[in-house]
Amino acid sequence: MSPLLRTHGPSAGATDAELLASVAAGDLAALGEIYDRHARDVWRAVRRTLGDASDVEDVVHQMFLKLPQIAPSYDGRASCRGWLCGIGVRLALRHRRGVGRFRRMLGAFGDTVHGRHEHDPERQAAGNQELAVLEGALAALSEKKRAVFVLVELEGLSTEDAARALAIPAATVRTRLFHARRELQEALDQGGVQP
Repeated sequence: MSPLLRTHGPSAGATDAELLASVAAGDLAALGEIYDRHARDVWRAVRRTLGDASDVEDVVHQMFLKLPQIAPSYDGRASCRGWLCGIGVRLALRHRRGVGRFRRMLGAFGDTVHGRHEHDPERQAAGNQELAVLEGALAALSEKKRAVFVLVELEGLSTEDAARALAIPAATVRTRLFHARRELQEALDQGGVQP
């Protein structure tokens, strides 16, 4: 048996603080115990925040997947229920903002391609060309620069949040974002797109 695998699960009598310390150390059995204890409460809080059940499972699972990274910040109270529900609600709010941003972006692209200018073939063609140049410029970025640009500029994350999400220093996020913006602007300028 591998020395990395536990031969027994966490004690049913372990406190949430003890379990979260184990989760922070990479103990998946402790993560499972925390999930079993609190997932239903987190699900309910996220459901109430989002107002519909369509994305609740995604947000709840995202929270528990991030738990090993955020567990060290737990303050040690006997029950982590409120703390977990708070994280779930914040992720749900972020998710809702991201969905709203995505819908507005799609609406703007729709206006450019098919909307206001549909009776003006010249403007519609220009909109299609601008969209193609933008998509091509974004696709031409390196994977690392594109990831930072998407998280900060399109998803609205702060530099620090993007750094945590990508497990890189915040200074690296700022550097990649600077270069991504510059490369996108150059590509848009070459494609004749005016900001």
